[in-house]
Amino acid sequence: MYTARFFSTQLGRAALISIAAMLALNVAVATRPVSAAATPSVVASSAAITGELA
Repeated sequence: MYTARFFSTQLGRAALISIAAMLALNVAVATRPVSAAATPSVVASSAAITGELA
């Protein structure tokens, strides 16, 4: 496991910043409202149903 001595190094501080950034992005995505454009919808055209080429 990591120790306090590791986090006092430059690499340890970079690791903490990276972890904090990943957590912040996860929170931002999880709290973002889902828009209607992001939800999948099924669109059927007559060409798709009959197998004709457009």
